[in-house]
Amino acid sequence: MDLTGGPALARTSKNHPSDPASAPVPDPASASASVPGSASVPGAASPSDAAPPAGPRVPEARYPAASAPARRTGVPSRTAAPAGAGTSPPRASRPRASVPEARGPVAPEAREERPDARPTVTELRLSAFAGHRSAAHALGPVTLFTGPSGSGKTTTLRAYEALARLCAGDPLDEVFPDAADLVPERARPDAQGRRGFRIGCTVDGPCGPVLLDLAVQAEPRLRIVGERLTARGRTLLATALRDPGRSTVQAEWHTAGTTPVTRAPFPDDLLGTALLPLRVAGRTPGQLEVLAAAEQVVVGLRSAFACDPRPERMRAPVPPGEGRLRRDCANLAEVLHRTHNDCPRRHHRLATVAGAGCAGTVAGLGVRELREGTVRAVLERGGRPETPLGRLGDGELRYLALALTLLTGPGVLEMDRIAEVPDAMQSLTLLADGLDRGLDRRQSGELLRLAVEIAGDGHIRLAGAVGDRTAAEARRTPGVTVVDLSA
Repeated sequence: MDLTGGPALARTSKNHPSDPASAPVPDPASASASVPGSASVPGAASPSDAAPPAGPRVPEARYPAASAPARRTGVPSRTAAPAGAGTSPPRASRPRASVPEARGPVAPEAREERPDARPTVTELRLSAFAGHRSAAHALGPVTLFTGPSGSGKTTTLRAYEALARLCAGDPLDEVFPDAADLVPERARPDAQGRRGFRIGCTVDGPCGPVLLDLAVQAEPRLRIVGERLTARGRTLLATALRDPGRSTVQAEWHTAGTTPVTRAPFPDDLLGTALLPLRVAGRTPGQLEVLAAAEQVVVGLRSAFACDPRPERMRAPVPPGEGRLRRDCANLAEVLHRTHNDCPRRHHRLATVAGAGCAGTVAGLGVRELREGTVRAVLERGGRPETPLGRLGDGELRYLALALTLLTGPGVLEMDRIAEVPDAMQSLTLLADGLDRGLDRRQSGELLRLAVEIAGDGHIRLAGAVGDRTAAEARRTPGVTVVDLSA
């Protein structure tokens, strides 16, 4: 049974042309399905043979490569387990689950170490997701999706955000509350009434290209029924649904020690790749390889912030707070209050950018503390009366908010930071659906030039959806990748 109601996609990754595991996860929905992309390995341990990690501590993971200093990716507490997590599930309400494994002996090979490379998502695969079928999109530092209404610009960015949230430890039902709507219309249920969708991505970094492919069953019950993590042509982690009556999938990952493969159940509503740093001890070269690849994917995907400025929520004064910009940018004045006090150089640069996209003369961005304990942001006009941001047009407010996200970092955005990994090893990706909504030609052009300039140092990337006019200008802008979904 094809989980998505059609033939499995047979293709290779642009980043890893010879990698057979770059194809989407085969259908693992039946109870007798084998683990995707793998064959039985002589000497592989069964679930009962898998020895639990010694001691009550969470195993230490290593990043970014086997030879790098030990470091954790900071998987959120919802996926973390208390002491003894090596044999307990991430959520207390679920039956106890043991630890999974991977496969294949370690073959001697030349490894290209790139310890200074930041993990970045370089390809997004929508094998069968809503209206997308057999789609693979290369992602650059600045990538803009365009196409007519209904071509799938929003769902493309939603797939990226969904993978990012799963890597952050969010459960499946929170990431896909409307999962049935994401099943391709042509997908037909099997005899058990099962339908689903498939998405995946490639994350490049110190380990080279690492591929993550995911199969999700949406009906009759939402669950992850297949997951595959692949690097250098080797399947490092694979999961499959063995018993539809249980809320677990059978997982196996690469060990390459006296036991070449480790097997154990994983919960079917959490991403197994995000759980690996909590489950693998890192005692063998194979385990270190699995940890490095998993942590590269987690760091690359989790470093994402979805921004959708809503001008109608940005006009009123707001109470001062910690100054972390929310998704709708409703607390823009609060964040400007923080940058004005704590980041004067960044704030001055934002004021310069504001002058290029706002009407009239802009001498600076000011913040006024009001009697009622709130703060209000204003445009300083250089000897003329200042203009409260609440009086600006929708396009001006969206322009300011989007420029602020490009000029700041994770510490100023309301996102789950990976504190255990230095900022120099992370590359923040901004996801902006309707990037040019409400912007005139001058504002969209300035925003494009700012995005290319900021993306040049590798710390911040941009993936957005735009209309035809902005796409035409973007095609003439060096450093911008335009993906036409109508082609």
